[in-house]
Amino acid sequence: MQCGFFCHHYKNDKKIHFFLPIPSAKIFLMNTQNDEIFQKKITRQYIVLLFTLIFMVLTLLGGSLYFKFYKNALVKQGDAREYGKYFVMIADNYKSDFLQSVYKGALQAAKDENIYLDLLGENLQGGYTTKELMRIAIDSKVDGIIVDAGESDEMTALIDEATHKNIPVVTLYNDSTHSERVSFVGVGGYSVGKLYGKQIVNIIKEKRRQELSDLEKIDDRKQIQIAVLVSADATDAGQNIIIASMQDTIRAENATDSEFSVSIVAIDNTNNFSVEESIRDIFLHEEVPDVIVCLNELTTVCAYQAVVDFNMVGDVNILGYYASEDIVKAIERGGIYATIAVDTTQLGQYCIEALYDYIDSGNTSEYYLADIMLIDGDNVENFIKKEEENEEIPQ
Repeated sequence: MQCGFFCHHYKNDKKIHFFLPIPSAKIFLMNTQNDEIFQKKITRQYIVLLFTLIFMVLTLLGGSLYFKFYKNALVKQGDAREYGKYFVMIADNYKSDFLQSVYKGALQAAKDENIYLDLLGENLQGGYTTKELMRIAIDSKVDGIIVDAGESDEMTALIDEATHKNIPVVTLYNDSTHSERVSFVGVGGYSVGKLYGKQIVNIIKEKRRQELSDLEKIDDRKQIQIAVLVSADATDAGQNIIIASMQDTIRAENATDSEFSVSIVAIDNTNNFSVEESIRDIFLHEEVPDVIVCLNELTTVCAYQAVVDFNMVGDVNILGYYASEDIVKAIERGGIYATIAVDTTQLGQYCIEALYDYIDSGNTSEYYLADIMLIDGDNVENFIKKEEENEEIPQ
């Protein structure tokens, strides 16, 4: 008896049955399996081909987008603004809020005149002094220099060298009166001293009222000790004008010499730490001044911190300089008696105006003085409100 399988297939729509012996059955099954394997291979190839096509489309799409952005970048680079002049601003304290605010005002004014303004030192590695930055600016043959100078002989020589090399120099805030600078941009020392003097008169009057209310203290009346903080390495005439104006204003208000005494305290301004230490030394003495007059932002902040650290808020009255956010908040809390706010935007604009006018016409005003105002406990809330409103206005 022969073993095998009954199989069938269709031919002309007719089902035909036939018998396959074992060898033939094996061949039939193998062919069927081969067909299935072949179909799987075809399916896999279609899937691979599909993914390949998708990958190619994505690659082409990504490449086209990259080229588009790259082309736009090249166009922007090609259309980069070409400035007519290159000015630099130089100062030791370029990181301070005061100087940054001045630079911001100057930067906008410079752009309006197609001038590129660089705050020199901000993007340089390592710490450079003002004199070293002046040397860099001169050797780089910039078109104009704005510098917080001071009266040192070395700075005077550098300004004169720049001038002789046809690089006009404008001094900012701290003048170099004996140099050949073309203009000075700052604040009026007489006006600053007058504002300080009026505040000291108010303090003297407050003390008088306290003494009248306490009869036991009338016979034990003491002078109000006023300490003016000045830079140890500066012989700035502006500081002398402030002090002289302050004293004249106090005397003009019928305050006698027996009621107040002014002393000059030299502050080591080599760096922030030395300023802090110099001011803290004042509070370590047996007699601490009743009033401390600060002539810049850094000494104001350090004096306030010392008053807080030594728990002398209310005992020591600080007359500050500049209206940074921290200083204004300190006035609001009662830690600082008053401060002088300077229109720093105006200072920056004046710097550019002085240089531009000199280069354009060969002449410029010798002095540009920015506006100032006093901020104290009476108007600090209005000042804060006004600043907040200005910040909300789109620039």
